[in-house]
Amino acid sequence: MTGSDVKETKIKKKSNMIDFTKGSAVKTIMMFYWPLLLTNMLQQLYNFADTLIVGKGLGDHALAAVGNMGSLFFLIVGFSMGISNGFGIIIAQRFGAKKYEDLKRNIAGTIELALLIACILTAVSVVFLPDALRLLRTDEIIMKDSLKYGYIVFGGLICSITYNVSACILRSLGDSRTPLKAIIISSVINLMLDSLLIFVLHTGVEGAAIATVFSQIVSAIVCISKLVTIDYIKLERKHFINEKSVYLTLMKNGVPMAFMNSITAVGCMVVQYFVNGFGVDYTSAYSACSKYINLFMNPAGTAGNAMSAYTSQNYGAGKYDRINKGLKVCLTIAIASYVVLGSIMFFLPTQLAQILLEGEKPISLAGQYLPVCGLMLVNVDCLFVFRSGVQGMGKPLMPMLSGILEMIMRVLVIALFMNRMGFRAAAYAEAGAWIGALLINMIAFYKILLPELKCEAKRKCKLQPLR
Repeated sequence: MTGSDVKETKIKKKSNMIDFTKGSAVKTIMMFYWPLLLTNMLQQLYNFADTLIVGKGLGDHALAAVGNMGSLFFLIVGFSMGISNGFGIIIAQRFGAKKYEDLKRNIAGTIELALLIACILTAVSVVFLPDALRLLRTDEIIMKDSLKYGYIVFGGLICSITYNVSACILRSLGDSRTPLKAIIISSVINLMLDSLLIFVLHTGVEGAAIATVFSQIVSAIVCISKLVTIDYIKLERKHFINEKSVYLTLMKNGVPMAFMNSITAVGCMVVQYFVNGFGVDYTSAYSACSKYINLFMNPAGTAGNAMSAYTSQNYGAGKYDRINKGLKVCLTIAIASYVVLGSIMFFLPTQLAQILLEGEKPISLAGQYLPVCGLMLVNVDCLFVFRSGVQGMGKPLMPMLSGILEMIMRVLVIALFMNRMGFRAAAYAEAGAWIGALLINMIAFYKILLPELKCEAKRKCKLQPLR
């Protein structure tokens, strides 16, 4: 065993990371996938539980106020998550290539840029929150609660960004267990605080916001506590004194992914604008349906996260032939989840709506929306995998273009058909956006990846000795 092998063995033992550049694609992906799926599901479930507690404890109007913040929250937090994921891909590529000094410098650069971005996003979101809510045609009945919730959540944005960045670094290194631990602890705390503040202390929607921010602080602490124990990424002062090329490389990959999320969020805001124009019942129904879509697309979204980490490490290591194997595994997961969860949305829409909603009209509206999205869910499920594969190879521009197409499709469908078709048009807007984005990323994946796979195969054939 060489010195390098010994070092890598020690790294594995200390960090519980998964090296995607070796071994079976199925085994390594599934080892990474299950803890990550539990993490993402717990995040969605405690968001779902937040909604349930707010809806049942404070009523449909409070639920509409919190749900009304969804598109704005996705705009700001989605931007930070996109940029974090973009940074994470560079980190994973450096780790796959076993360039540990470059890895440390990129982690240090990520920390510096993340802190700067957190300060900017917090200031912008807090200052412009009232104007943004008015642009969304937020009903006056829920405006006050929306502002209360928004100021607290956006004021604590640095907590969310700190968790997202630290968890992203861990996942890039193949550690999906620590983020799971963080979410288990923070979920329990969040639900306990939610129940205490809303049902016992009767704080209103601000109680739900306080519980959310506090739980994010806890989850960030858990992830950071793990990062500081990993020897091979221990940072020194010299790692924070970087050349411009380090920051440019990070931003070159992070900014397009951030804009992709934000552009998608703008499309969702336009849908929210039209939905809000029809009244609070529509806002409540849309909020509940959005929660279900986010929950039910989660297994496929997790497959996309696994595809991103797997692709990034193998791309960094130059092992392009393994990427196609990872694609097949992750697509299988995505399609299997669609069969189960898409069926539930299609066949049981009213029963799902009754869990979160109380009013007869919002339940009826949700019953129109959910079957359409349940039928078309396969498109977004596969989109997650293909898009993550393209991003994992450090090619973020095509996914960004797909985000633009998503926005255009949402805006066109909702603007043209909302008055004619009613609430069902919002569901068709989602489906149209998913289909358009999927097509772009499928084309990008095969146009970028397959030629490299063919070149790699030819190169290996030439190097093999004749027998």
